Amino acid sequence: MIEINKDTDSFYVGDQDKREAELHYVPSGNGIIIVDHTFVSDRLRGQGVGQELVRRVVEFARKERLKIMPLCPFAKSQFDQHQDYDDVLLK
Repeated sequence: MIEINKDTDSFYVGDQDKREAELHYVPSGNGIIIVDHTFVSDRLRGQGVGQELVRRVVEFARKERLKIMPLCPFAKSQFDQHQDYDDVLLK
């Protein structure tokens, strides 16, 4: 299992200053966060790391009672594939 860390505005894999994968979000007020960027290094690609990063931000949003606006194409595709994320999707 890969270790995912949380920062102020992101979830990431690797060291704070040398990230191998990252999902970045921007708090936009009114209980909404915007997922604007997802990155997975070539070394980790194809191992489900991106999906796990999205799952973690969904769990975070549920815990904090936030809605997510997935502007990043990868995050949006994950929301399209997982109807169980609809409870945190900003409609």
